Amino acid sequence: MTQALMVVGATSHAGKSLLCAAICRMLSRRGWRVSPFKGQNMALNAYVTDAGDEIGYAQAVQAWAAGVEPTVEMNPILLKPQGDMTSQVILNGKAVGRTQAQQYYEQYFDRGWEAIKTALGKLQQKYDYIVCEGAGSPAEINLMHRDLTNMRVAEYLNADTLLVVDIERGGSFAHIIGTLKILKHANAGHHLVKGILINKFRGQESILQPGIDWVENYTGIPVVGVIPYLQQVFPAEDSLDLLERRGRKRNTDLTIAVIHLSKISNFTDFDPLEAETSVNMRYVRPQDTLGNPDAVILPGSKTTIADLQALQTTGMASALQAYAKNGGVIFGICGGFQILGETLSDPDGLEGEAGNYNGLGLFPLKTTITSEKMTRQRTVKSIFPESESPITGYEIHQGRTAFTTQSETLTPLFEDAELGYVNSDQSVWGCYLHGLFENGTWRRQWLNQLRQKKGLFPLETNVPHHRQQREEVLDAVTDIIENHLDLTPY
Repeated sequence: MTQALMVVGATSHAGKSLLCAAICRMLSRRGWRVSPFKGQNMALNAYVTDAGDEIGYAQAVQAWAAGVEPTVEMNPILLKPQGDMTSQVILNGKAVGRTQAQQYYEQYFDRGWEAIKTALGKLQQKYDYIVCEGAGSPAEINLMHRDLTNMRVAEYLNADTLLVVDIERGGSFAHIIGTLKILKHANAGHHLVKGILINKFRGQESILQPGIDWVENYTGIPVVGVIPYLQQVFPAEDSLDLLERRGRKRNTDLTIAVIHLSKISNFTDFDPLEAETSVNMRYVRPQDTLGNPDAVILPGSKTTIADLQALQTTGMASALQAYAKNGGVIFGICGGFQILGETLSDPDGLEGEAGNYNGLGLFPLKTTITSEKMTRQRTVKSIFPESESPITGYEIHQGRTAFTTQSETLTPLFEDAELGYVNSDQSVWGCYLHGLFENGTWRRQWLNQLRQKKGLFPLETNVPHHRQQREEVLDAVTDIIENHLDLTPY
């Protein structure tokens, strides 16, 4: 019989995703066949499975932590915010519509719960253990009756539940007691909470012990772990986390600015660059001063046209055009690639108001936003820079890009020319391939071009795929957490 463990947070950003990944690896090390699960995820970081299904990137990382391939059953519902209380609904890996919050629960609650139960049934047939992640807090009084992610799943599976609190936020003991009291008052699975986890602790545990003793005596629930604050770079689920990363490294050779668009998506693309000790990543909002970085990245966006307009109204668009004209290097990925072109067209108003919009004009390209969404994994040959090793990644985009005029100034990056281009002086790059920088040799070749411009020695290019570094981080994180978390009762 499949066992299940649910991890819920007393607040958002309590560290559930990372803890679930570590628990998946802990249980896998013990010989269990383990699967992660999150019934409904709201995130702009997505991954494409082997079958071409779109799921939350956090569940993909948790699957890798468990030593299994990500599948759509691990995250049957993904909501991708688009602004104005509107989200795109991804159900069973496919985009099925766009809806506002109230309409979503009217239109998709029953369908969503059926999708969750079906997904869990399939996982139960294949795995020994399911590690379930909640969302936000399970004690949101106004949302509990329609919560598809937290205690409804725990009760359905009769899953032992761990309550995680982020002690860095302050008021952690009040968060614990308040969450448990609300769950009990609402009769919402409070009896399933079997353990409390204090996360992100800095300091001397002996000073914390009186508080732990009081909580255990008051609630009758053991504190099963006090997890120290971890420094490792780990994929973030929320773009707010990126602001904490701003310019945190010193004495680096290169500075790369990432434009922090309001609906930035798939910013996990840049984790391999974050992990480069010689690179300092700086996240710049459209209203900020660009400065003079060694390169600028225009990332993906869930609302490309709205983010393009924000660049224009804040003056960042002009700053980027001037930066490129003066020899700066710009790299656009997915929505950022579309923004680099001359025009973006949304004839059906899929992103808002129908119309045609001027891009930055750095590429002779035009993009038309279409209802058909491209989601697929890719393995392609790199043409520029030339590489013997195949390049892997994945596409997630709603749009078709074509030349406005035939141009001899652009070189295809890959054997599939439509995936991306670089201009003749190698100052403007753009592609649709997420995960490109995970390819170690390709990443280092691109960085070496930036280094050459500064007269720096090149980096070694014979380096492994970022998945190896991700495995090392997962092992290191799990080793630490395993020393501070007692899973024996579960």
